[in-house]
Amino acid sequence: MSDAERLAGYIDTWWQAIGDFTALLDSLPEDAWALPTDLPGWDVKAIAAHTAHLESILGGGPDEQADIGEPPHVNGPMGQFTEIGVVTRRDRTPASIVEEIRERTAARHDALLADPPSDGSAPAPSVFGLVGWDQNTLLRNRPLDVWMHEQDVRRAVGQPGGMDTAGAQHTADYLSAAFGFVVGKKVKPPVGTTAVLAVEGSEEVAVEIDENGRGQRLAEVPAEPTVSLTMDRESFIVLAGGRRAAAPGAVVIEGDIELGQQIIAKMGSTP
Repeated sequence: MSDAERLAGYIDTWWQAIGDFTALLDSLPEDAWALPTDLPGWDVKAIAAHTAHLESILGGGPDEQADIGEPPHVNGPMGQFTEIGVVTRRDRTPASIVEEIRERTAARHDALLADPPSDGSAPAPSVFGLVGWDQNTLLRNRPLDVWMHEQDVRRAVGQPGGMDTAGAQHTADYLSAAFGFVVGKKVKPPVGTTAVLAVEGSEEVAVEIDENGRGQRLAEVPAEPTVSLTMDRESFIVLAGGRRAAAPGAVVIEGDIELGQQIIAKMGSTP
């Protein structure tokens, strides 16, 4: 697959995720916007505001600055940056925030269709390029971010769904690819350890710890790995996304139970 084809696929998935996300926001009653989410310090409105902020930056909106104070849930420069959109939209109506998402993403989508990116290694635009992202990283991350936030809202308001969309598949596969890093660099089991991740709807991921402590992807799933983890997509998403623990019994561990529990405890790989 060429760079252009891969990037076009990311754009299509992001655009579908935007449509699903805004449709969900449109359906919410007024009192749902103040409900807390799994993200510390953020309610439903904050998630929508954050999404509007990032999409506004990419869609040609103005640079935003704000004094965010010292909220306890904000850590580091990235957390300070993402809080800006929440603060600047605090007094806005939910309807205006949803409309902003639609307007800015439509402008961005039109621009991407008019001049499709073809080089994934080219610097990403705006602040994303300044932090070292290329086009591949940016366009791969946007559908993940939007879909994950759709799920944050769905859990907050008690409206499950959206687990069989293009955004869901993209996100589950993307986060599964980090399994080797989680096992090798975060858990650090002995050299030769093999671990298998089986998430419903995604290809199984098998890794082996090499002499440098890295979790190297295996071409074939071993018959008797040191440990294997099997779970449904939603359980994997809340774990890998660092949102919350999976429901009791949702994750099946076979082999080294203690190692499996350590992997689950450190599976979170995205804010």
